[in-house]
Amino acid sequence: MANTPVAIVVGASRGIGRQIAIDLAKKGYAVVVAGKTTSVASKCSPFPPDPNSQKSTINTVVREITDSGGEALAAQLDVRDFQNIESMVDQTIRKYGRLDVLVYNSGAIWWASVQATPMKRFQLLQRVNPEGLYGTVQACLPHLYKNGEDGKRKGRIVVISPPIYRRFLRGKTAYAMGKFGMSALTMGMAIDLEREGRTEMAITSLWPAAAVESAATQNPQTNRAELRKPTIFSDAVLAIINSPTKDVNGRCVLDEDFLREHEGITDFDKYSLVPGSAPRRIMPKSFPTLRVEEEDDEGRRMDSSLLRTTKL
Repeated sequence: MANTPVAIVVGASRGIGRQIAIDLAKKGYAVVVAGKTTSVASKCSPFPPDPNSQKSTINTVVREITDSGGEALAAQLDVRDFQNIESMVDQTIRKYGRLDVLVYNSGAIWWASVQATPMKRFQLLQRVNPEGLYGTVQACLPHLYKNGEDGKRKGRIVVISPPIYRRFLRGKTAYAMGKFGMSALTMGMAIDLEREGRTEMAITSLWPAAAVESAATQNPQTNRAELRKPTIFSDAVLAIINSPTKDVNGRCVLDEDFLREHEGITDFDKYSLVPGSAPRRIMPKSFPTLRVEEEDDEGRRMDSSLLRTTKL
């Protein structure tokens, strides 16, 4: 197992996260399937369960992987609890001795106006989305940093969050605040990695260009003909992981666009959930760069971690 690459997929109980975990296992990764929902997989009947239902849990996903000859570990996780996150990472290292990839797919969803978003719901969105991501990344970093020391392994982080642009805020401000925070972490941490000379590390945000079948799209408002299979998303994750650092670090990309530009894929019909349908693109064709003319003028930088305050 020492040479087997290891990936943690947070939010892998069902939907897109499940597909990512299964496809990573098919590519030879030992996968830590992390999420809140557990079950006794041996009693699941019929098996495998509907991948977008409550019957799909971290345990059934692990069984799907191991029944196919792969290696996987179920890790119950509440991303709102940092100690729980640290315990999950420790469990990973104890079993596998290394960590190569982190995919953060965990997310809380609430689309409504500010007035229609209760404070408790807002707090949940922020704790699960940006705060959960921050804690998971921080717990994983010491182990991801070890990759690249011998020049043979690359540490990769993939965050499920969108490019930053104004239209995304419409009708879902609280949700967008959290998701934009996740994308800000991607862009900011990429700068940290560059400053520290960690040329084998990269962090990337990924978002669907067209709606993807998942647990979140199981509602009567969704037209099935406008959905793509989750395999488009897992294919994009695998492509990002295998891309050179310079092509992915700090970028916020869309699944379709990245696969077209970096993998040369031109036929996306194979990803349509309903054969023959043409799912509508829900994301803009281009995005603001967010760069300014003074990008390289840092002024006087302060590093709070170097400051020490003694309270008597």
